[in-house]
Amino acid sequence: MQAINQTQFQFPGQTAYYKGKVRDVYTINNQHLVMIVTDRISAFDVVLPEAIPYKGQVLNQIAAHFLEATSDIVPNWVVSVPDPSVTIGKMCEPFKVEMVIRGYLAGHAWREYSAGKRQVCGVSLPEGLKENDKLPEPIITPTTKAAVGHDEDISKEDILAKGIVSAADYEQLEQYTKALFARGTEIAAQRGLILVDTKYEFGKADGTIYLIDEIHTPDSSRYFYSEGYQERQQNNEPQKQLSKEFVRKWLIENGFQGKDGQTVPEMTPEIVKSISDRYIELFEQITGKPFVKSDNQNVLVRVENAVKHALEGL
Repeated sequence: MQAINQTQFQFPGQTAYYKGKVRDVYTINNQHLVMIVTDRISAFDVVLPEAIPYKGQVLNQIAAHFLEATSDIVPNWVVSVPDPSVTIGKMCEPFKVEMVIRGYLAGHAWREYSAGKRQVCGVSLPEGLKENDKLPEPIITPTTKAAVGHDEDISKEDILAKGIVSAADYEQLEQYTKALFARGTEIAAQRGLILVDTKYEFGKADGTIYLIDEIHTPDSSRYFYSEGYQERQQNNEPQKQLSKEFVRKWLIENGFQGKDGQTVPEMTPEIVKSISDRYIELFEQITGKPFVKSDNQNVLVRVENAVKHALEGL
């Protein structure tokens, strides 16, 4: 099985290229972005040495599925999905904040709460909550995009005071975020899932706000299984998650957490296949659709041809 580990294309009209942890982004005529979701996988801020076949297709197609399912709420950046691993979209000026929304006390918010804090990003939380409890109502806990290192928590008040986003735009971002989360929650419930928390990124082009990047994927969201949720909470048991947590767990069990001096454990063909199988399982569970494996015999040729053909039609 071939996997997309890296790309080095030269497309007609190409004006810039950016390589992220898992995505390669090509700018075309400073108007459109070609986002290739590679099969690279990262954990603990480290890109692991082996690419995972079909992982990029899984993430790209989940994002496309949900962007289409929410296009009546907010316009999004997508122009076309010419290949299972590629999205071409409108180039927008990104807002310098990520809109994180949480329906449950989990992950980073729980760590802050358990350390004694009762405010996260300026939002007050009640006393007496346990890890993974449902919050009285969803809360927005934005992060600001750090130039170096991790994203950092920021309050709405600070965003407005520092002029990072205008008051009018921020109000619109909040409305969109709540509406998107409500739709995502509704769709997840139909699949026997709970959308615990997620993040949305927005950009602006010609005065219009667009939803950009991926949404509701297991890399950008946390899901619990609904069945047994209440029982596990009552018994103080960990929740059954649908996310890439299984990759982190495997790494931790093998002595790797991204710290200095640690080495990534050997990713044997069996391990790579098992991660690939789990991502396919995630796709089917989240979308309710069967996963159709793309032909990856000459995967880079396939991608390049699909993108070139799509660019001709722009």
